[in-house]
Parts: sequence; structure tokens; C-alpha cells
Amino acid sequence: MSTSKRARKPGRSNGRRSVAHADGPVRRSTASSLDDLHPLTVSRRALLESSGDKRFRQLVYDLLTISNRMTLVREHLGRRLTISGPQYSVLMAILQLQGENGVGVSALARLLHVSTAFIATETGKLVQAGYLTKRADPKDGRAVLLCLTTRGRSLIESSGDEIRAINDTFFGALNASTFVMLSKAMASLVLGSELAVAQINRNAAPEALTAAE
Repeated sequence: MSTSKRARKPGRSNGRRSVAHADGPVRRSTASSLDDLHPLTVSRRALLESSGDKRFRQLVYDLLTISNRMTLVREHLGRRLTISGPQYSVLMAILQLQGENGVGVSALARLLHVSTAFIATETGKLVQAGYLTKRADPKDGRAVLLCLTTRGRSLIESSGDEIRAINDTFFGALNASTFVMLSKAMASLVLGSELAVAQINRNAAPEALTAAE
């Protein structure tokens, strides 16, 4: 009687399956229930548990929910100030960065993670509305510095109590240590999301070129 064993199929070993990734293969037991039959949506070991990617999926859903609700809050506060939600963010960012001399377009764009063209468009509207002043940067004649006018500062201060109350409620579950941890984690996710979008754009470029041809 032959003692040879049937060759195993690639990618399977002892009823377990492997997922390759930068940190080495992640092994997961063969699905034992319908909930475990879906393919993994992430392969990094740090993002997986014995139950697979369930916690990761929940994190994604929670982040989407938080993002949607933050947008709703921003739009609400913008309406209270008779401006748009994005313009509210721009005014708050200028108040944060302007100091004594004002803040440049590039610095605002970096803080808000948007393009300089977006900042130029929205601040132009806010200047026309009388909420901002724009002057040449004495250190760079090609650049401009933005600063809140008295009217613009009064506009924000008029809703100060509501802004603080909403933010205190929205982030009320955080203590000092979890606030710092979350801030650092969000900064890392901002960088990761930027890399992911760049990857998407690289992959989409050939498709766009083919369509154009």
C-alpha cells in the first residue's frame, strides 16, 4: 500500500487559509459559521482578531457615521451663521491661525486638508461678505494674508455658546488620555487615507486614458 500523501492545494494547509500582507501571512481557521464566510477586507495583522475583520468593519462603519454626523453639525452651525458648512470651517481655521498678522492660503489648506484653489474660492466669498480681509504678505508679494474682520469675529462669537455645547456633547465620552490617543490616531489615519486616495488615483489613471482614446 502506498504511503504517499495527496498533494495539498496551494493556499490551504490543515483546513486553514493564509492571507499574505506586509507583516507576514495571517492564518484564519476555516469558516465555522455563515458570518465567517465573507472574504477578509483587510490583511494587516494588527487589524485582525481571532474573529477575523469584524472589529475593523465596525470601525469603518463607525467612522462613516461620525463623518456624516460631523458634516450635519457643521452644516447646522454654518446655517446659524448664514454661511455654508465649509465656509464655517474656513472661518474657524482662520481664527485659529491668524495671530496678529493673518494666515496664508497654503497654511489654511494644509490644516483643512483641502486644495489652495478651494481656499481661494471660499475666502473670496467671505471677503465679499465682509467677514475677512485680504492683504499682501509683506514677506512674499505673490502671497496674501487672511484675517477676520470685526464683523467676522462677532459672527463666530455670537454662536460661541452653542458651538461649545455641541462640541462638549459630541466629544463628551473622551477623557484627557483618550482625547490625546484619538488625536494621534486620527492624524495617522489622515496620512493613510491620503496614501489610499493616491493609490486609487494611480490605478484609475490608465482607465481614464483608455476611455479618452
